[in-house]
Amino acid sequence: MDKFKRQMDFLIEISKLKSIYRQSVYYEDGKIKRENDAEHSWHMCMYAVVLEEYAPKGTDITKCIKMALIHDLVEIYAGDTYLYDEKENKDKAQREAAAADKLYAILGEQGEELKKLWYEFEANESLEAQFANTLDRLQPLLLNYLTQGYKWKENKVHISQVMEKGNWEKRNADERIKKFVRDILEDSVKKGWLLP
Repeated sequence: MDKFKRQMDFLIEISKLKSIYRQSVYYEDGKIKRENDAEHSWHMCMYAVVLEEYAPKGTDITKCIKMALIHDLVEIYAGDTYLYDEKENKDKAQREAAAADKLYAILGEQGEELKKLWYEFEANESLEAQFANTLDRLQPLLLNYLTQGYKWKENKVHISQVMEKGNWEKRNADERIKKFVRDILEDSVKKGWLLP
């Protein structure tokens, strides 16, 4: 199969990301709407552009944006797994790895490069992966806050769960981002949107 055909097939396949709905919600015209993975990925890219100055020194922001664009593509086959769903998270890594193999195979050699980038994001070791992962935790956290803890209340989430799942105490993130997170979480507890 020629390269261009593979690329077009891949681009057609990833349009399915618009149909993968996340647990995160937002208000649109006064009504709650579920965010889809494409919206989330775009928003993460904008976070990376706007918050670039808070990335660890030496971070390649273009690489970080690429990670943001591809990090949830595997959910086309593996589905979205809610962060606080312990049962579904047990086999998430295996489901997503199988999905990565299937999806990136469409592209052939170019797909191997994207799959490698996805694995780098998942490993969360490089500066770019650390910043992209910080944004991936920050964005839905802010949506929860802006919807008055809609999903937190629905799922009876505790502040300790948010701190633990986000690894906010140990995360290699700018202190201003971490302070912002602590402040909105504490405010959410005070307002009854998040359990203490």
